[in-house]
Amino acid sequence: MWRYALPPRNEIFLILTMNALYNLGIAAMRLGAKLAATRNKKIKKMVEGQSRTFDILAREITAADRGHIVWIHAASLGEFEQGRPLIEMIKRTMPEQRILLTFFSPSGYEVRKDYKGADVVCYLPFDTPSNVTQFLDMVSPQVAIFVKYEFWGNYLQQLSHRQIPTYIISSIFRPGQIFFRFYGGIFRRMLDCFTRIYVQDDKSLQLLASIGVNDVTVAGDTRFDRVSDILASCKPFPIVEQFANSSPMTLIMGSSWQPDEEIVIPYFNSHPGMKLIIAPHEFDDARIKALMARITRPTVLYSEAGTKNIAQYDCLIINCFGILSSCYRYANVAYIGGGFGAGIHNLNEAAVYGIPVVFGPNHSKFKEAHDLIECGGGFSIHNDEEFNKIADRLTSDKQFLAQSGSAAGNYIKSHLGATKLIFSEIFGKQS
Repeated sequence: MWRYALPPRNEIFLILTMNALYNLGIAAMRLGAKLAATRNKKIKKMVEGQSRTFDILAREITAADRGHIVWIHAASLGEFEQGRPLIEMIKRTMPEQRILLTFFSPSGYEVRKDYKGADVVCYLPFDTPSNVTQFLDMVSPQVAIFVKYEFWGNYLQQLSHRQIPTYIISSIFRPGQIFFRFYGGIFRRMLDCFTRIYVQDDKSLQLLASIGVNDVTVAGDTRFDRVSDILASCKPFPIVEQFANSSPMTLIMGSSWQPDEEIVIPYFNSHPGMKLIIAPHEFDDARIKALMARITRPTVLYSEAGTKNIAQYDCLIINCFGILSSCYRYANVAYIGGGFGAGIHNLNEAAVYGIPVVFGPNHSKFKEAHDLIECGGGFSIHNDEEFNKIADRLTSDKQFLAQSGSAAGNYIKSHLGATKLIFSEIFGKQS
């Protein structure tokens, strides 16, 4: 490949130059975060959380632990859910093993900082050389596992230099990513730091092979195992069940944003035979107030529903964390939010219950969305007209509804097993 064609001396100079530029970029990112923290609550939590990381490590990790810790890093909450089946398999099979779980985003850490499956949970400090040295000296992990994304050059370089086995799981690669651009040399070298890369599909395997990265295994996506675990252990929610059972057709909107609601709510308002469960992605007071103002039918908040006759309401708003994945089972159809923004949220959480999923157009980075469309279990819409059309068919054609739901459920079942494969290869054990 072109990156190996340079004379050795020139290549060393290029590497040093690119590393300096990378470190300059990380320093600028760190400074930008500190400045943004003065006006952004989410970034402030991250900056303050990172400042406590080394104190947490000093308190929670002893000298005896070093060299015996499995370090798992998840950028945010979605990646955590993807890595969770592996974390829990490690704990179940190797209960003596200590697990360090790190996050970069507050949306992961703040929700899962008390997660009992890990022994230590903290923020990952910025990828500066000094932070990396201090972090790895304090932790000295036996194994490092990154989930899906997050390619931090200094961490990866130091892990490789220290000969610590390093893996990334459930990754997916696309031609447009920087690794495959002519200027992406420093990022390609990051890939060489992994002991093995576990990808979701053959296309990713082929792309990596095209740039000389061959320590790759097609293992699939651990999120399928996660939603299967949720299905097997989901808790009952009597209020939601009573609400849904009072109607022959219940639509649930999971992780919805305003653009999603502007399409779905007018349809709901004009179809009295349907009930609606909404679990907005964010549910602060202003958000809930604006949401309820758009709904013309009787609506109740989940937090207040325990004192109400729930069957009298047509819309139930879930204004709490932690129950959405179990609530999907009470619906006939799921609309998954995010597809009119940065990208759709977790389709598999709904599809595992054997119900069809509908979502917006921004799904190019989500393999499961393409697969569900292809098998007939998922439907992408671009506007209210397209939503109205598919909603009409799903609510009026019982056979089509059943076939679509069955296709979605079977798709999930056919993709189980990634976690066992990864666990057995990394740890040399059977689950």
